Amino acid sequence: MMKFSKPGLFILLMGLPVMCQGQDNNWTQFRGSKLDGISNVTSVPLKWSDDSGIIWKTDIHGKGWSSPVIFSDQIWITTATDDGKEMYAVCLDFNSGKVLYDIKVFTPSDVQGKHSLNSYATPTPCIEKGFVYVHYGSSGTACINTTSGAIVWTRTDLKCKHVQGPGSSPVLYKNLLILHYEGTDVRFIIALDKKTGKTVWKKDRPEKPYEPLTVIGRKAYVTPLIINVKGRDMLISNGAAVCNAYDPSTGEEIWSLTGGAESTIAMPFSEKSIVYYYTGYMVDPAGTDYSDLMAINPEGKGDITATNVLWKKRSGRLQLLTPVIKDGLIYTVDSNNNLMCIEAATGKEVWTTRMRSNFNASPVIAAGHIYFFSVRGDVVVIKPGREMQIISQFQIQNPVWATPAFLRNSIILRTDKYLCKIN
Repeated sequence: MMKFSKPGLFILLMGLPVMCQGQDNNWTQFRGSKLDGISNVTSVPLKWSDDSGIIWKTDIHGKGWSSPVIFSDQIWITTATDDGKEMYAVCLDFNSGKVLYDIKVFTPSDVQGKHSLNSYATPTPCIEKGFVYVHYGSSGTACINTTSGAIVWTRTDLKCKHVQGPGSSPVLYKNLLILHYEGTDVRFIIALDKKTGKTVWKKDRPEKPYEPLTVIGRKAYVTPLIINVKGRDMLISNGAAVCNAYDPSTGEEIWSLTGGAESTIAMPFSEKSIVYYYTGYMVDPAGTDYSDLMAINPEGKGDITATNVLWKKRSGRLQLLTPVIKDGLIYTVDSNNNLMCIEAATGKEVWTTRMRSNFNASPVIAAGHIYFFSVRGDVVVIKPGREMQIISQFQIQNPVWATPAFLRNSIILRTDKYLCKIN
């Protein structure tokens, strides 16, 4: 069902430049306003503790792994009850941590199951001046007026069988809100008019690459990426069995690349118009589970599987976090807890070191360092470069699943229990 309210106010406020004003001073989507995990802060702490360095700390009810997004002095996150029967959007004041809005958005009558490690509020919202867009997978999508807290429109008719819960975050592009649905039953990308929530275009994934897969293997949880290649915008969306490039304005497929088998989670990333992404995990003849990290030349049309793969590197079974790339070097922690630096031109490891726990939050480059956060509360700060240099390593009391926001020389960090501001 699609619902609308107060469209006149929305349309008035929508007469603004696309992708929100002053992105450098805001953090508007998953992994930042440019979806790249790179912050423009010049100074943030290298170490803090539960007793020092925290400006404010606010408990968040329910459970959610969505990352904070920020516009002006508002921080927005989503959360849900453990049973998935109530979905909330929560707004806090950037300066004080005071809760400004705590809005019950959806109360679904039909709740799908989820993986024990997931939440019902894992997709990260996206925000621009006047409006925040919250998404809970098949449980619904909504636009909220950030001035009044009023729900402008909702969609609850878009469905897929997630099996293990929702994971794909929405992306803003011009007048569109783009969503990724990939379940065991149906798989599609859809673009909504952000003013009204109405469908502008919808593109089903090609079925042929999925035919060899078991039903359980046909799902994915990927947030798409938008890049520009020789003056043309491309929406890059990799699923369990195929990576596709679409025209983000129309949904026209530009190219496809087949590979992978199940549960793709990490989003694509890019530097200098080269696309990098992890496939879904596969099993080799010896029975070992693995996935491939791929480097792709995105200049092409049609099926580019045999022509445009620059290199591929074997990795662990299932990649959850999205790596960061800077100056030709990729930084990641794989599913075997290996923190590593990879040469983007060749796929060769520059260095690697073993970590003691899983890192599911995506790393962020900030103030000349790279920050990693683990599900045990480990914080590791390294210096980027071809030599392994750990600058700071410590542990906080609560686990971190959500990717932090680095903005205005502050860190907005969400743990499993609270949101806090560090500077």
